[in-house]
Amino acid sequence: MPENIKPIQKILFGSPGTGKSYQIREIARDKLGIPLDDTTHTVKTVFHPEYTYADFMGKLLPLTQGNSVIYKFYPGHFIRILGMAYQGLIDGKKDHYLLVIDELNRGNAAAIFGTVFQLLDRESDGWSSYEVDISEMELVGLLEAMRLKPIIQDGTIEIKEGKTKIPCEDFCQRRKEELATNNSAGSRVFSILQQRRINIPHNLSILATINTSDESIYYLDSAFKRRWDWEYVKAPIRDASIPEELRDVKLIIDGDEKGSWSQYIVGINELIKSNHQVIRRIEDKQIGWWFIKPEDDKVDLEQVKDKLMFYLWDSVFARDKRPIEEFLSDSDNSVKLTAYSDFLDLMQEFMRRVGDLGKK
Repeated sequence: MPENIKPIQKILFGSPGTGKSYQIREIARDKLGIPLDDTTHTVKTVFHPEYTYADFMGKLLPLTQGNSVIYKFYPGHFIRILGMAYQGLIDGKKDHYLLVIDELNRGNAAAIFGTVFQLLDRESDGWSSYEVDISEMELVGLLEAMRLKPIIQDGTIEIKEGKTKIPCEDFCQRRKEELATNNSAGSRVFSILQQRRINIPHNLSILATINTSDESIYYLDSAFKRRWDWEYVKAPIRDASIPEELRDVKLIIDGDEKGSWSQYIVGINELIKSNHQVIRRIEDKQIGWWFIKPEDDKVDLEQVKDKLMFYLWDSVFARDKRPIEEFLSDSDNSVKLTAYSDFLDLMQEFMRRVGDLGKK
């Protein structure tokens, strides 16, 4: 794992299929030294309209044991990765840890983060500028994520060590003193926990993605936005470098190869850009290399019908169908599209023209 690296707190945004999740894998591997599939250093979640603060931090859920029902606290995604990062510092490791949030703006981020929002401000040493209080149950969940054995006894949190039970405050005080000389970061962790507070340490990064074309999203206010770095992931354009995995991929129509799939992607984006006067925020409406995932080095017309055509009809040209009509019309034939089925009837001709547009 790389040493002395700064934590990353970044949102990757752009059109659908541009490879934002793939780019996160590259950042994790190249800048943080973490393979994304390494679950010992990474926690991944997806925000959605029903995702809540309890999912993020932790919640009590009923658990049946025989004829009885008990309640168990399950640490949320943030508490889990925070516990892993804390334990890494306590163990004296130089490892880095990563929380990945896909579709950040499909959930109510301000409500989901809650008081954790304050922790997004970082100092030059990578630690949060502030600390926030956590509940008794959240502290228990965090201690469990740190591979400790907390229990609640008569309203007091205790840590089990063999057959001994030690009050949490005393345990933290002892460990803080033990680590003070040779492990200041680990000592700092126990100092924070002793106060039943948390902050984000320097060995924890947060990477998130946003699909900007999704209009059924939650608003991200400026206070939230300014606490992140932002990176725009470009949509494919003419002369863009084609990903190696797509160079041999063909569009198949009625069993025949009809050219490289990449040229159709570029053609779609050229069509969208040429109609910027009637399409709002065209940088959000274009499609990426991975908008449709090829199978066995091919994309067939059925995949185009199921995904691409409806996206163009319902999202890109939702307000005005005239650009599609003009694109499909010529001197001998004036096209009028009154229903989606009309568009599908002309799908092959549409794709032929888009392919020609992508060649130029």
